[in-house]
Amino acid sequence: MPERKNLRLKKFYFHPITIFFIGIIVIMLLSLILSLFQMQSTYNVVNSSGTDMVSKLAVVENLFAFDNLKYLISNAVGNFMGFTPLCMLLVSLIGISIANATGFIDILSTRFIKKMSKNQLTFLVLFLGIISSIINEVGYAILIPLTAIIYEKEGRNPLLGIVTAFCGVAFGYGVAMFVGSQEISLIPYTTSAARLIDTNAHISLTSNLYFIIACSILIPLIGTPIIEKIVGPRLPKYRRYDKITGKTLQTSELLLSDIQEAEQQKIAYEKHSKKGVKYAFITGIVVILAFIYMVIPGLPGSGLLLDMNEKIYINQLFGPNSYFQDGFTYMVTALLVITGIAYGIGAKTIKNDKDLVEKLEDSFKNIGMILLSIFVFSQFLAFWRVSNIGTVLTGWTANFLSGLQLDGIVLLIVTLLLVSVVGLFNANMQAKWVILSPVIVPMFMQNNISAQYSQIVMRIGQTMTCGVTPFMAFYIIYLCYLNLYNQNKDKPIGLRKSMNFVLPYFLIMLAVWILIIVLWYIARFPIGPGVKAII
Repeated sequence: MPERKNLRLKKFYFHPITIFFIGIIVIMLLSLILSLFQMQSTYNVVNSSGTDMVSKLAVVENLFAFDNLKYLISNAVGNFMGFTPLCMLLVSLIGISIANATGFIDILSTRFIKKMSKNQLTFLVLFLGIISSIINEVGYAILIPLTAIIYEKEGRNPLLGIVTAFCGVAFGYGVAMFVGSQEISLIPYTTSAARLIDTNAHISLTSNLYFIIACSILIPLIGTPIIEKIVGPRLPKYRRYDKITGKTLQTSELLLSDIQEAEQQKIAYEKHSKKGVKYAFITGIVVILAFIYMVIPGLPGSGLLLDMNEKIYINQLFGPNSYFQDGFTYMVTALLVITGIAYGIGAKTIKNDKDLVEKLEDSFKNIGMILLSIFVFSQFLAFWRVSNIGTVLTGWTANFLSGLQLDGIVLLIVTLLLVSVVGLFNANMQAKWVILSPVIVPMFMQNNISAQYSQIVMRIGQTMTCGVTPFMAFYIIYLCYLNLYNQNKDKPIGLRKSMNFVLPYFLIMLAVWILIIVLWYIARFPIGPGVKAII
């Protein structure tokens, strides 16, 4: 009897560009089908006077319709050029690349980071990721590229650095240690919804302060062992190339070429590195003091970065038209550029401007693939936005939640889970809260749960699923950098694999956040000055 040959289907590994292109086609077909069935939702929003609710109708748009096709085609370039993650990433890469090319990041790594243990470095990255959300999504554009470089220089897997930074920003989004942009975004809607029950309701900027300070420390402490013990071993091994032997070895192994190169570099620039650090330190202090002066009102020539049309200082600093918030990525880049060049001059790692530009070429050699990926992804999100499917689903969720008869802990858990589910298809926190706040806030207040605590539930629900949805605009930066440092180019890292990397962190943090919300409610801890979960 002839032997049977085992037939194995060859696996296909689609590049993210292909995945999002297919996603565009799927969204178009889905919009066609749902529009044929006249899928729509009606939801309520608080009117401009804040005293009553107005009914809104959301309808699924057929993307094959003439007007929609015309809009999507004519706005393709605008969608790409106006895509916030693209602009923030390009600006941040200028500063990071210059600091890296001059050796400034090397010396920072040698002087400070090498002294840290693995757990300390992981905690620091998670903590920085969490507090970066004080200024919207700046952490994705700055922390992910910077952490990848630092991990590689430390001989650690840069993929682990990318995943750690992403987990810190995405799954800690909303609990920054200080009052910031999220308060400015959410409080107006929370206040308007609360006044449907209590016309004198007031939500202060510090109403969630105690809660977010505690969580911004607690979450990195819990997240560090998850990253080190569970997430790290699941990642692909990263190997460094030995120029002498021509072999690839584990990053944890000591390479002969590394030893020789390190010794040569040590002799060459150790003499000048102290002067470079001194130059960088002095210029860095000057730049930071200049930026601080720009956000202090009332002094001669100060307040340059404030929106002086606002009366309250925190609104001047983090309001929708704040120059500080809009220019923060540029400010970080300027700091890295100036300190990096100052170090390069002092340490004599750069000879002139031509030498610096030549060194920068290597940093931007893979930018073409990143730009192409972001272009397709920006169109993917534009098609999803115009289809209006996310808004319709959010409206359905709000209506479903309003029909539930729940109270106490069950109400907290169900609301938290529904808000997190909404985040899978509507990743914009403010857009969700416009629709959900008129339902959640009054429902909570009628069950003796404060409006301020409903805002916390919204923030936590946002962060629970922020890192596992392709509809989150900054997900593309995470995906691009995974593929940039992916050494197996025949098997690009797609959506499924990139989400699998963070899946253990996501699942454990899901349980942790539910536990925190419930325990805080039971213990009746204050969530801010003079504010508790229970009224």
